[in-house]
Amino acid sequence: MPALLSHSQPHIVSIHHAASAASAEIYLYGATLSSWKTKGKERLFVSTKAILDESKAIRGGIPVVFPVFGTQEQFNLPQHGFARISKWEWLGIITETDEEISVQFGLGEAKLTDALRLAWPNSFRLTYTVTLTADMLKTVLSVKNEGSNAFEFNTLLHTYLSVPLVIVPTPLPFRFDRNLQDVSRIHISGLTGHTFVDKVAANARHVEDRELVTIQGEVDRVYVDVQTPEIRVDDGVGGGYVVRKTGVRDTVVWNIGAEKARTMADMGDNDWPHYICVEVGSVGELVLLGRGETWTGGQTITAL
Repeated sequence: MPALLSHSQPHIVSIHHAASAASAEIYLYGATLSSWKTKGKERLFVSTKAILDESKAIRGGIPVVFPVFGTQEQFNLPQHGFARISKWEWLGIITETDEEISVQFGLGEAKLTDALRLAWPNSFRLTYTVTLTADMLKTVLSVKNEGSNAFEFNTLLHTYLSVPLVIVPTPLPFRFDRNLQDVSRIHISGLTGHTFVDKVAANARHVEDRELVTIQGEVDRVYVDVQTPEIRVDDGVGGGYVVRKTGVRDTVVWNIGAEKARTMADMGDNDWPHYICVEVGSVGELVLLGRGETWTGGQTITAL
């Protein structure tokens, strides 16, 4: 079956691209992509301590951030909003060809708790489309204002890209092989010349002057109004990812680092070197959506 909501796992939609054996899994809780496999490799990171009982947002994969990024004083909402902690509706397969398979999920205010509707009293409809090909994953979010008044929002696709496992041989006579996953090998290009807000340094604003952005510890940067058509993530061993965004302005680069990883209940102490978050969205400024209007934005990730 190309897409399946099984009786044994009624909370997960599994997608398969028959021609290439590529696959993906999406939880109905948060519409969170938790797995994307191409060429026999897992491309998304999920924490070893991720909580999967629907009591907390899933730590890893691609959580959907909406309608706030972080927290905002004017809205009494959970961090990063309610989309990633709400139960979405499975809308089914919309495209099935030899080249690709696309599925959709939906969320409206009727699915929210009374407390969430009170905190964000807007009529809306979210439609999330996931498309899988042999080596590409495309995720697109549409936001429709179904109410009588305009509203503002932020949104982000909080993508955790997996850092590949590398077998490192040790020279003789003490020969043993070590399996390493190390985010410091990662090089990110396509951000040169763009202004970023450094959330690790009290929201200081700087202009990125490096051709290749590297990760040496905790990093939390919001690159605003990124006009570069694509961002390349080089994994240091001949592979990586190309991220192309559509309809969104900003790009976040994030890794929790060793020290803070130890303070997070849903992040393993040794998980932090195993991923890099390259997140596309519109978070630098609020998006204004008028009555009856629809906004659409997303990303296409190609595995190299």
